[in-house]
Amino acid sequence: MARVLAISSQVARGHVGLSAIVPALQALGHDVIALPTVLLSYHPGHPNVAGERIAPDHLRRMLAALAANGWLGDISAVLTGYLPSPEHVAVAAEAVQAVRRANPGATVLVDPILGDEPKGLYIDVHAADAIKRDLVPLASHIKLNAFELTWLSGHAIDSSQDAAFAVARMRWPATVVTSVPSSPGFIETVFIEDGVRQASFATKRLAGVPKGTGDLFAGLLLGHMLGADTSLHAAVEQAQAGVSLAARLSAGAPELQLIPHLQAIAAASIYASETTS
Repeated sequence: MARVLAISSQVARGHVGLSAIVPALQALGHDVIALPTVLLSYHPGHPNVAGERIAPDHLRRMLAALAANGWLGDISAVLTGYLPSPEHVAVAAEAVQAVRRANPGATVLVDPILGDEPKGLYIDVHAADAIKRDLVPLASHIKLNAFELTWLSGHAIDSSQDAAFAVARMRWPATVVTSVPSSPGFIETVFIEDGVRQASFATKRLAGVPKGTGDLFAGLLLGHMLGADTSLHAAVEQAQAGVSLAARLSAGAPELQLIPHLQAIAAASIYASETTS
């Protein structure tokens, strides 16, 4: 078992943000310290949403209490997700640095949640700039979608080759890029390490998949990475398989159907209907 500090959004209903990340990590046997950056009734795609951002100073006091109790040294990994303001980005960066002081070997998975097609940016451009400037450079691993890679790198992403080129130009560490355009009706997840495409997994583009698959992918990826004797390549394969299964089981539903199928999603392996290269 590993202990993970996860910093992202939290919803009371449904499975986005921490509400997808935490169950995924727990299903894989890990303990999670969850710090919400926003607390909402459910994701903003629904009408009549209620909630608010958690003040950065509140998060700082929570981190200080964890440190004062001597608990940061037990943390094996940090996962950062939805950060709605530059001040929240600063708190996330401070958390990464504090954990690394206590445990220099800690894994840091940055999921720079900026936006997606066709809507574009979900967050304030100043927050997005802060993520690019202050948080991405702290990552040991990065997981993002094709839109986010385009925004951060300035390179259009129309293929897995484009994704590998953009990541290599950015000189990023091990990176997983989702939702990369592929052949008609398909999208790819691309794993790039040392500037080289290590693998790509093509999956059918499904209609009506609820929000939260990106958060689920991040939780599964980190959870598998922290497993005993699991290679990074295998962790990417397993995370992709789990998300693909969740997407199939949830297509057309109002929320991600995570809890009824959690063990199957956590234990999923690549399906024959998908292609690996």
